[in-house]
Amino acid sequence: MPLSGPAPHSSLPLTPEARAWVDGALAEIAAAPTTVRTLFPAVRRRCGRAPLPDGRTVDEAVRALLLTALPLRDQALADEVGALHRYGDPAEQRAVLRALPQLDREESGRFLDLVRQTLRGNDNTLIEAALGPYAAAHLPADEYRQAVLKCVFYEIPLARVAGLDERADAELARMLGDFARERTAAGRPVPEDITPLVRPFTTPSGTTIHGTE
Repeated sequence: MPLSGPAPHSSLPLTPEARAWVDGALAEIAAAPTTVRTLFPAVRRRCGRAPLPDGRTVDEAVRALLLTALPLRDQALADEVGALHRYGDPAEQRAVLRALPQLDREESGRFLDLVRQTLRGNDNTLIEAALGPYAAAHLPADEYRQAVLKCVFYEIPLARVAGLDERADAELARMLGDFARERTAAGRPVPEDITPLVRPFTTPSGTTIHGTE
């Protein structure tokens, strides 16, 4: 069925050749989902990687379009997306992670394993991509707290972690407070961005209120 309205890539800074390639790729994927396995890696070469105002790059935005064009559901979709993440390079993996909210329309959390796999790694750019709105919505509280603490260890600015305003709690404040005390005792600087998370759960005497798991 033909699409109505503007093309999904109409707002992206693409050359006419790149637009034509994206149109063809979307049609191919809609007709034969497995073609995404060769088209997905080709995006950066075809479309470039110019930065976008929303913090993504052009290739990430186009890859998100290819993923959302997949005519698959449930486990079949999870399997195909999981394979693209597993065998992709870091740029492809970032694109998958940032597209997860668009892929899990039912908010089932079926892609959480991709987030967890990433958080076990040590690539800052991937950890940051994993801790977007999808992780904020679906990671259990204990895993979310550990992910935030890992960001502090890896010096990833906490402003780049989605959901902190809603998910910060007394237990996270306690963990960050312990971290800050250890750093201070070792004569090392404490990241300034943990203070707003700790202060609301600190008593006038300077004691961090204990939370629960």
